Amino acid sequence: MNSRREFLKQAATGAVLLGAQGKLGIAAMADQQQAAKARVVIAKDPALMGSDGKPDEKRVIALLDRAITSYTGHDKPVDAWRMIVQQGGGKDKVIGIKVNGLGGRGISTHLALVLAVAEKLQQAGVELGNILVWDRNARDLQACGLTINTDRTWMRCYGSDVTGFEDQVETWGTSRARFSKILTRECAMVINLPILKDHSMAGVTFAMKNMYGVVERPQDLHAGGCNPGVADLNAFPVIREKIKLTIGDAMTSVYEGGPGFHPEHLWQPKALIVGEDRVAIDQTAWDILDRKRVEVGLPTLAAAGRPPRYIATAADAAHRLGTNDPKRIHLIEV
Repeated sequence: MNSRREFLKQAATGAVLLGAQGKLGIAAMADQQQAAKARVVIAKDPALMGSDGKPDEKRVIALLDRAITSYTGHDKPVDAWRMIVQQGGGKDKVIGIKVNGLGGRGISTHLALVLAVAEKLQQAGVELGNILVWDRNARDLQACGLTINTDRTWMRCYGSDVTGFEDQVETWGTSRARFSKILTRECAMVINLPILKDHSMAGVTFAMKNMYGVVERPQDLHAGGCNPGVADLNAFPVIREKIKLTIGDAMTSVYEGGPGFHPEHLWQPKALIVGEDRVAIDQTAWDILDRKRVEVGLPTLAAAGRPPRYIATAADAAHRLGTNDPKRIHLIEV
């Protein structure tokens, strides 16, 4: 296991290069998700961070194991991951890992989490070349500590600046978008790895807003505090159907001044937030940010004039992306 982890780390960070140089069954259908309680797991480890302030790789793997087994009900992590892989079409399909590096170094998806997910996919039988880590562009991926690699014999890592976007403009509700070819043509399924942040316009950026990184012009979706932009974007079939699971990075967060890096507002919840219901996950994230803001003497997001209204919109009868009703969210803390 240690050798596999080192191999993945080398592939992801560019320490070794070849080539250029030499839906889950738990809550499947939208109607069923609306009728039943949405499961959201918050897994925490108070000792997660090392002496250097970065997540300890072994503890991140253990935390991910605890989160996934608690969410799926499987005793063994490998069985949980085999189920996830199978629901995405099987081990021979390409599985995308959508990270978020927009905020720059210090407030991007942690490399340790990317490597942990990739290791678990490999243990479930997925070939390294069928794992594709991606985001908007090279800059955002490098902010996560990753190195660009297009060689299929390794874990691939590149952005939409490499593949481009579809020519066809798609429409849903008020939104128009051209989607990354990584999403439309390469990935059979995508595991969403957003990082928890305050957002100056939307209030919260986490599971659903991470999808702004899959379209050509996310700036067109920011009107009205990103409402209904976030909800409309997530309702497009290619996103609704291919984003199978969210493993939210709440190991580090900013509670004010986001989405960029503001060290004066940085904190470490030391947690992962896991689920399929993207609305329930974002509602949970909102609650977490509000509690922290009140703790440090800041107004809630609603009191500050920027509640994430898109969350309720995503839950409405037109979008049916999940539930924002706390009574219908089964929150599991481990």
